[in-house]
Amino acid sequence: MDNDTATLLPGVCALLADSGKPLPDDTSLEKLLDRLTEVSEAGVSLPENFPCLLDLISTMASNTTSDPSILSFALKLCGLMAATEDGFMALQECFALEAFFSVQRWKDTELWEDPCIRIGWIHGLSKMLLHPRALSFFVQSGFTNPLLQLQLDPSMFVSSAANQLLAHILLSIQPEEVHANTKISAEYSAVVLQLSNHIKEALVPKEGVLVTGSLQVLKLLALILDQAHHSLRDQLLNAVAASLEELIEAGYSQLTLPLMDVIMARYSPDSHDVTSHLLSSMFKNNNLIDLVHAADAFLHRGHLRDSVHTSQAVRILLLPLHCVTEHPLLETAADNHHAMMAAQLKNKSKFISMICVCLRNTPQLAFMPPDVLPCSPTMIVLSVVTLLRMFSGDTSSTSSSSLFNGYKNEKVQCIISSRKVQKCALEMLVSLSASPGVTNTVKEISEVLIHNINNPISDPTVLQKSYKALIQWLSVCKDHSSIPQLLREELLMSVKKRACDPRWEVRDSTIEFLGQLPCITSKKSADEALLSECCTAPLLWEALQDPESYVRASAILALAHIGTSSWQQGTEMPLEQADTVSRLLDILREDTEGFARRAVVRYFIALFATYSSTPLSTPSILIDSIGVVLSRGSLDLDWEVKVHTLELVELLLDSTFLEHRRHCAYGHMHGGDATLDSPLSSLVNQGVFSVLLRSLLDCDRPVALKACELLITIRDKICSAGVLTGVCCELPEQEWGKEIRTLLKNEGNEGNEGGLVGVYEVLASLGLDERRVLLSQSSDHVHNSFQSLLQDILSTGATLGCKEQQDDQEVIVDCY
Repeated sequence: MDNDTATLLPGVCALLADSGKPLPDDTSLEKLLDRLTEVSEAGVSLPENFPCLLDLISTMASNTTSDPSILSFALKLCGLMAATEDGFMALQECFALEAFFSVQRWKDTELWEDPCIRIGWIHGLSKMLLHPRALSFFVQSGFTNPLLQLQLDPSMFVSSAANQLLAHILLSIQPEEVHANTKISAEYSAVVLQLSNHIKEALVPKEGVLVTGSLQVLKLLALILDQAHHSLRDQLLNAVAASLEELIEAGYSQLTLPLMDVIMARYSPDSHDVTSHLLSSMFKNNNLIDLVHAADAFLHRGHLRDSVHTSQAVRILLLPLHCVTEHPLLETAADNHHAMMAAQLKNKSKFISMICVCLRNTPQLAFMPPDVLPCSPTMIVLSVVTLLRMFSGDTSSTSSSSLFNGYKNEKVQCIISSRKVQKCALEMLVSLSASPGVTNTVKEISEVLIHNINNPISDPTVLQKSYKALIQWLSVCKDHSSIPQLLREELLMSVKKRACDPRWEVRDSTIEFLGQLPCITSKKSADEALLSECCTAPLLWEALQDPESYVRASAILALAHIGTSSWQQGTEMPLEQADTVSRLLDILREDTEGFARRAVVRYFIALFATYSSTPLSTPSILIDSIGVVLSRGSLDLDWEVKVHTLELVELLLDSTFLEHRRHCAYGHMHGGDATLDSPLSSLVNQGVFSVLLRSLLDCDRPVALKACELLITIRDKICSAGVLTGVCCELPEQEWGKEIRTLLKNEGNEGNEGGLVGVYEVLASLGLDERRVLLSQSSDHVHNSFQSLLQDILSTGATLGCKEQQDDQEVIVDCY
């Protein structure tokens, strides 16, 4: 903390001590506490260096009339100052600790009813309990009982904070596995006994009592078990095992996941302790939804070495899909399994949630070893496909001989009534494409996805996910010949229809899909293309005139994908692409939306990057266009357009210097030609330096920073060449040129006659390194500084004082 900031702190402390009202911005006190925490963690003693804080604590310790938010802040500050032994002793000497953290004192004043005070009390203790003195103070003051009561507090924030503090205390005072201090061990035993009794009593809810208390106790138990040593873990588990078993048998659905958190906190597949027995009990539940959630929680912990429980979990998660799709994912499914499924339909939202949980696990299930997985990965993929077919009304793949026809119709209606299942299935279909041995299903998958795209009732999100899944499967499958021509024609007709859809989201995702297709085709042969370029290009050209800027931007990027894919195969730029370049330059000049203009610059970045990496010579139309893009892009009002323009400049720099190195390597340079004069002259002629110098002074910080970094790159290359360049550039008389000349004049460099300045002289005189440091800092380093925060609090206090005087005057006038 600097001196200017330190001088403001006493005024803030005086304001808080005198104020009986809350500050308008209630976050300012939390920000102040965060700043003081940073100072304390940096090794600065708060009581020693800032006695005003100690005075504030002493004043507030005897003050119960201030606003609860300020008292809560004082509790937290007291805990922060007591986090070091010196600070703890200083607060004990003025009796602030006993006064502040006395629960009875807060109850007597009825302030304890305010959650703000309870949370401040907990957070204050949390900050303090970092050394043995503070831990002993906590135990000897008898704070364990009130903290256990707060663990069941009706306020979620208070109960959660109490959980965290109880776990911290117990883990802090637990003895090491081998050595244990006698005094600490006695305190530890007393706390563990209290906690164990509390958990046993509160774990199983009494009749007519909500399970909220049990939920908080389970969260506390999971927190402790996750970090406890073996001795503490075993002691707690043995003490509460019977209560946990009773809770499992009671079958509270709300507690399934918290129970699994407790069981899995320190579960080991190699041990046969209490947790292994409890896990087996969880997998014997008669409620299928609870079973699915338990199996999901177990698999996500990754204990695959436990083949017995892993096999159980896999079968539980496959059972709902087996019953719904009637694909043989399991060897057999007894009638009671269908009865269990039918029972879940009483609550349709839970039924849908269960199906989605099973779907989200299918990618992991498909990679399970054969001794655990009862079916092939292909069968899992086809079951997801069957599920998707239900949404188009196709249930022909399910058996008609089911004994539960009424249930069958009900389950289908329940599933297709929720788009949540459809969207989840489409997402998982993308992930399942990486599964082993499933590429032979591309025909079935393409069929259901194309039907989705063609379905008139498909919403925009379903269409977008269908496009994504189709692209993913086409990219991983080596052979597209299995997709029949009739299906390809259906896709073309669907895409043409969707490209004219009244919903812009549908048009946008369709155009994006068309732009991604060439990337897949380039990996295969052109003959394998799902849709030919002659069919898709007119749709993209038409989309350039779309009224929605997002769609126009997607069309531009799609055209870039088409162009780069063909050039990567070694073909020359077609005439249509040359027309596209001219059209896009008009868009850069005329389009009123930034999205489309950004896309144009990214188009030229893609073009230039592709030609730079191929043996083809760069087309003259592209070379001529670069200068236009640089001049227009650098003057754009959208800062992202300007940043993209500088990215194009970066490509030009890399290409120019790379070409120069190649000439040097092949011995084409002679004598002085080995300097950087040639590439630098080329960059000057292309307008690169004008763009960079103008952007260096740009009002948008990201633009100026990018330009600064590129100018530093050029400067360093000149310096590393060992020979200074004599290349000059011209500066305009007005605007940015005038400002650059002023900077040069201040450095004693006014340039040559005729308005020319040396490139290296400019780069050396602009203080680029210092500029980069300054530009790398966000405005937060000024507006969100400690000093700024204190000034804001003081100005707020002054405003409050003025308002109170005005209110008093108004009251007097009204009385008169």
